[in-house]
Amino acid sequence: MTKVVRWSPMNPASLFNEVDRLFERPYARTASEWSIALDVAETEEAYLVKATVPGINPDEMEITLEDGVLSLKGEIKQDEEVEEAKYHVRERRYGSFSRSIRFPMAVNGDAVEATYTNGVLNLNIPKAEAAKPKRIVVNAS
Repeated sequence: MTKVVRWSPMNPASLFNEVDRLFERPYARTASEWSIALDVAETEEAYLVKATVPGINPDEMEITLEDGVLSLKGEIKQDEEVEEAKYHVRERRYGSFSRSIRFPMAVNGDAVEATYTNGVLNLNIPKAEAAKPKRIVVNAS
């Protein structure tokens, strides 16, 4: 017997997200390069991005916005090993990291605000004026 599955057309924005997720999978990275955790929220005015990047000097991060794609890159240096110590657990990540996301609508790259507090990078990326919803007033007579 054949299974019936509901078909749902994919909008272009979710297609971009699926392609982006494909490249974020671990097998697409080298052993020394990894991805960082992100939260992306949207308001009427802007996209809000939070990235967890502890242990890095914010001046050593490379943040670019080009053609609607935000890219974050950096490197966390490995601590020196203590010769006399016997490690039981070594879980802290080090090495290069990178992450890119595509916004589904135009953004204003000249007005991006970035702050870094307690290992969390916060980006406020305003939408372009053309992309913001416009309210149309209807005059009744």
